[in-house]
Amino acid sequence: MPDAARDAQHPDRSRSALSRLGGALARRPLTVVATWLLLVAAGFATATGVLGGDSLFHRLHSGEPTVQGENLRGRDLIVHSGRSQLSTYTVRVDRVDLSERRTGAAALAAAARIEKIPGVASVAVPFAFPRGLHDPRAAPLLKRGVADSDGYVTVVTVAADLDALEHRRVETAVDAAMQPLVDALPQAQVSAGGLQSLVAAITGQIEVDLRTGEGIALPVSFLVMVVVFGGFVAAGMPIVGAVASIAGALASLLGFSYLIDLDASAVNVVTVLGLGLCIDYGLLTVSRFREELRARARGLPAERITPEMVRAATARTVDSAGRTVIFSGLTVGISLGGLLLFEAEFMKAVGAAGLSVVLIAMVVALTLIPALCALGARRLLRRGTEVPPQQGVFSRLARWVHGRPVPIIAVVLAALLALAVPAFDLRLTSSGAELLPTSAPERRFSQGLARDYPQLDGPDVSVVARAPLPQVRRYAAGLRLPTGARVASVDPLGPGLALVGLDVPGGPLGDPSRAVVRRLQDDRPAFETFVVGAASGLQDFVASMVRRAPLAFGLVALATLVLLFLMTGSVVIPVKALLLNVVSLGASLGVMVWVFQTGHLQHLLGFASVGALESTIPLLVLAFGFGLSMDYEVFLLSRIVELHERGYSNDDAVVLGLQRSGRIITSAALLVVIVFSGFVAGRLLVIKQTGVGLATAVALDATLVRMLLVPATMTLLGDWNWWAPARLRRGHARFGITE
Repeated sequence: MPDAARDAQHPDRSRSALSRLGGALARRPLTVVATWLLLVAAGFATATGVLGGDSLFHRLHSGEPTVQGENLRGRDLIVHSGRSQLSTYTVRVDRVDLSERRTGAAALAAAARIEKIPGVASVAVPFAFPRGLHDPRAAPLLKRGVADSDGYVTVVTVAADLDALEHRRVETAVDAAMQPLVDALPQAQVSAGGLQSLVAAITGQIEVDLRTGEGIALPVSFLVMVVVFGGFVAAGMPIVGAVASIAGALASLLGFSYLIDLDASAVNVVTVLGLGLCIDYGLLTVSRFREELRARARGLPAERITPEMVRAATARTVDSAGRTVIFSGLTVGISLGGLLLFEAEFMKAVGAAGLSVVLIAMVVALTLIPALCALGARRLLRRGTEVPPQQGVFSRLARWVHGRPVPIIAVVLAALLALAVPAFDLRLTSSGAELLPTSAPERRFSQGLARDYPQLDGPDVSVVARAPLPQVRRYAAGLRLPTGARVASVDPLGPGLALVGLDVPGGPLGDPSRAVVRRLQDDRPAFETFVVGAASGLQDFVASMVRRAPLAFGLVALATLVLLFLMTGSVVIPVKALLLNVVSLGASLGVMVWVFQTGHLQHLLGFASVGALESTIPLLVLAFGFGLSMDYEVFLLSRIVELHERGYSNDDAVVLGLQRSGRIITSAALLVVIVFSGFVAGRLLVIKQTGVGLATAVALDATLVRMLLVPATMTLLGDWNWWAPARLRRGHARFGITE
């Protein structure tokens, strides 16, 4: 049967729900577009606080991801004892002569003014102790711990029940109270910082990076789409959809911020996903609409295209491309849904917010983009209405792959496995100030404070013990610690509670601290102990991820296999797709380790390596990367399945399916890589890592996997691609979602 005759054998789907939706959109496109314009304006206004209420970026949080475990239980005991240092604001004074009387007088006067500020619980300044600078309690507040240095700090403890806005008010008042000291000591250099100001800097950088990423991604994406579509009108439609997606995503995230603590880095991750998906779906929908309209016009001048043709093309587009969008959205949603199974609130927040953003991208692709296509139908085909040839670059590529499937599979798999090798040395961390660029004042202040006032940060590792203080002291004296580590303090926390503080070389997240945590946990005393600190918290987080990963991956894999089976009627194609995605994502993770953990390309990308990946990044990249990989799998398979169901042989369906979808997949992947690369230009480390990881995952998947491995494996398997047990075939005939 000729190809044209086979293509004409569309089943009658004019009464399907999606076809009816497409027809309704084509009849009232102006109403649909106007409604979306209002929704977009309302979304941006709501998210930025223009309509009143908080801005999204003012409601964000930042900090180490936590899970229930030993570290959190121990921290809770410390907090309840009143020993928590999470609500302090530190003022640093440098370039002063500590031995001069006027220095001490100015410091004490400033402390007296600060004590009177509402919301200040206490003030610590080294000159206030009975023995002055030589009092042992003053040492942590003196630069390098000695009285003959040129600096000191004033530590202001803020009431724990203050919200972020009240905390910021106190900080501003403290800064004002220090001004007379600056006037009295003109040579003094004064700087200040604390956890709240660090969080504010990180969330502020999130907002800047978001604008930077969008400022790069949207214009460059538009120019690429002008080349792809050959016109401004067609190129603008996916961009309009992307803007609508961003507005919806930000408004949705604002709503989630009232239900859950939304981490600052999650906003960029989730927003960029919505942006990338909407460009993908917009490109697919516009391309399919032009194809359907050309099939009806068949050489007629664009001016003679009738409203009936436009309605029919819109209905068919929403029915065909819309089903692909729904399948794709479901696969992405399934991968993000796996994050809800993890214990960490951060992962649940990203999963829940991501699901809402995927839904927004789907609704935009099913309503706004088709309405825009119907409005600009004649402009879309102004360059010609002739049906494009069935032969082209991608069909020739598919035939070339058909001729040598085994060598191609071997070479591509070897390349992907080689890229994945560094992933076996994966090291995780949970950075604070290191997330910011090295030039950020907050990072410089934090690192300088840790360098010059090491005792101020508290112990690197702590042990909360339920036992009388004398017994805990005997336990601390008998600890076997590595070289350089020492017991810094043993203090009472309350009735029957004590706190042992340990100083460990290499900092709280260094290898020695991690080793000390493991040793303390392996060698428990007779009484109950809780090992606390950054290394302990990271260990709890990683253990929780490892514990929940098999369940999450199993459910995501099962749901994906079922969904692809309903789409293809095959059990071979879904299993193969899953295996290829695992290899591709492993390669992406290996590239991330090579770039960020070992520090390659740090000068080119503008970051300072911390020798590890942020603890949340691998799982996020795997979840989002899996969803995006299946996105392109659905794009390709939907075409191949459609052609196979019309009677094309396995090889012909692959060749023609790749020809019809290859340009869309390649263009969509290029645009998504541009979107993620725009966020690589941001300055926050966690955003850079996410951008590089997802850009790499998409690039590898759309080139090596979709263009080479998929057609090669489908050629090698032949008709076995479509195999399924008889019982499953009967189930697919009844419940499958086909043409």
